[in-house]
Amino acid sequence: MKVITVLGARPQFIKAAPLSEALRQDHEEKIIHTGQHYDYQMSDVFFEELGIPKPDYFLGVGSKHHGAQTGEMLTGVEEVLLQEKPDWVLVFGDTNSTLAGALAAAKLHIPIAHVEAGLRSYNRQMPEEVNRVLTDHLAALLFCPTDQAVQNLAREGLRQGVVRTGDVMADALYYHARRAAERRLDDLAPYQEKSYLLATVHRAENTDDPSRLAGIIKAFARIDSRIVLPLHPRTKKLLGDHKISIPENVQVIDPVGYLEMILLEKGAELILTDSGGVQKEAYLWRVPCVTMRDETEWVETVQTGWNTLAGAETERIVKAVEQYRRNPLPPYPENLYGSGRASAEIVAALEQKRR
Repeated sequence: MKVITVLGARPQFIKAAPLSEALRQDHEEKIIHTGQHYDYQMSDVFFEELGIPKPDYFLGVGSKHHGAQTGEMLTGVEEVLLQEKPDWVLVFGDTNSTLAGALAAAKLHIPIAHVEAGLRSYNRQMPEEVNRVLTDHLAALLFCPTDQAVQNLAREGLRQGVVRTGDVMADALYYHARRAAERRLDDLAPYQEKSYLLATVHRAENTDDPSRLAGIIKAFARIDSRIVLPLHPRTKKLLGDHKISIPENVQVIDPVGYLEMILLEKGAELILTDSGGVQKEAYLWRVPCVTMRDETEWVETVQTGWNTLAGAETERIVKAVEQYRRNPLPPYPENLYGSGRASAEIVAALEQKRR
C-alpha cells in the first residue's frame, strides 16, 4: 500500500510523527511538505527532533492570501499525485494544506483519509472551519479523535467510513514524553515547575483584530504571575503594527520545538492559549487551560472543567485565571482522547478499507 501524506503546518508535523512510524513498518509512505510553515523554527526543527522522515517533495508555497496559497498548493500536490499514483492521500487537521491535498486527490479520484475528522466550531468565519468541513465531505475514511466528532459527522449525514480512533496528538505526546524529559536540564533549567503561566497567541481572529489582541495583552498585565510567551513571528509583527507593548511580567521567548513546548506545558501552573492543540495537551498533562477564543472544537475539555472559554476580553480572561487559582480542580476523566494507539488503528483501517 502506498500512502501520500500532505503536511504544511506545525501541528501537522507533530501528529505525523507516530503515524508515519506506524505506516512505514509495512507500507510505503511519501511526504509532501507544502511549505505553508516555511521557516526553520516553525518547520524544519520538527522533522529533526521528532524523527519524521524528510519530505520527498517540498512545494515551498510560503505565506500568501488564502486563495492564492491554496491554489498553488493544489497545483503542486496534483503534479505529485499524477506521478506517484498512491492508494491513499492522507491529510491532517484543518489547514489550507489539508484542503489542497483533499481537493487534488478528489479531482483525481484517489481516496482521501482525514485524520482529526469531525471537529466543529460552527464558526464559518474561521478558515479552519471551512477547510475541515469540506475535507470531511470529500474523505472516504474519517478518523475521529472523540465521540463528539463522530456525532458531529452524523448530523451532516456522514456515517460511512467513520472510525473513532482516539487522537494522534495523544500518541505524539506519550511517544515523545520520555525524550522530552531527558532534555529538561539542558534546555529548560530556568523554568521551575509551577512557577509560571504559559501563553500562546497566534490565531488570526485575535492577532488581526487590534482590540482583541490588546484585550489579551492587557489581561496578561493584570495577572500576578510570570507569563512565558513563545512568540509566533506573525504575532510579533502585528504587535508592532498595532503598537501594543508587552507588559513587564511577560517573558517573550522565541518559538520552541515540540519537545521543549510539551515540557513548558507540563511545568506550567496554567496555560493561556488560542491554539487547538495546546488545549488538548494541557488536558493530557492535567494542567488547567484558559482558551482565548469564543468557541472550541475540543468541547470535551470545557465540559470536564479543565478548560474555560474566555474570548479576548480582559476581564473574562483574568476572572478565569482567578477561578482556577481559588477553586480545586475538577475530577480528571481518563482516556478522553484515547489510550495512545490511534496511529495503529488508523493504519489498520487503511489496510481494511483497501481490501
